Amino acid sequence: MVKLTLDSSNAVAETLLIALHARALEAMRPAPLVRDERAPALVALIDYDFSRFALRDHDQTTTILRLREFDRRAIAFLARSPQAVVVHIGCGLDTRFDRVDNGQVAWYDLDLPEVIELRRQLVGDTDRCTAIACSVFDSRWLDLVGPHAGRPYLFLAEGVLPYFELDQVRHLVVTLRQCFPGCELVFDGLTPFMIGLHNLQLRLSKVGARLHWGLRRERDLEAWGKGIRLLEAWYYFDRPEPRLGVTRLVRYLPFFAKGVGIFHYRLGSTDAPP
Repeated sequence: MVKLTLDSSNAVAETLLIALHARALEAMRPAPLVRDERAPALVALIDYDFSRFALRDHDQTTTILRLREFDRRAIAFLARSPQAVVVHIGCGLDTRFDRVDNGQVAWYDLDLPEVIELRRQLVGDTDRCTAIACSVFDSRWLDLVGPHAGRPYLFLAEGVLPYFELDQVRHLVVTLRQCFPGCELVFDGLTPFMIGLHNLQLRLSKVGARLHWGLRRERDLEAWGKGIRLLEAWYYFDRPEPRLGVTRLVRYLPFFAKGVGIFHYRLGSTDAPP
């Protein structure tokens, strides 16, 4: 069997393989927190030494908890707005569309051209799930997802934004607010202190990517534009998962308990000027 490779000079692109590896390991557990049945088959088709990702139990569990929380928010959004448009920024090889599809959503998977090339060979497109080969900072993709008049938009950015610089993240948020007023954005973020800890772990895993943007306070984005509002913040230790084991004790240490979270914002309103 000829295996496929991810041909990319972008170190961040390689991190999609970490997430894929975690989903494949989870799928083989007797009681997975999220069941991604396609992940093991995708791993088997890729020429890569996945053993370099020596995921500890804590890393495995938090990666899957993050995945589950993003799935839950997508499902909840589609329950409120069945004909919504969802853009999965930095989709990698995730098959979230398969897990949350309600039969009506218009779904876009957005990632770098080399990632989408591999994705199309392994996953493919469907009538309502379209892959876009483009950097999120290349404005061309905005026109591709724009012609859905009157439909609400949800943007998902899982494991993506911390790899960028502050100015890049701010530019993206402001652009989404201007182009899709009233849209919602869900992303994961880390405090600057946790950025440092995670970069140490990346170095130990021999992954070239590094995190840059740290979110000091969960409401910081509200100062970036009129009408930007935090809807909810979720932290891993709010309701500790038993599989986290003794690490659940960090919930008593706010510095760590609130160090990594998932944040859900509304960006402006449909009747507000950009």
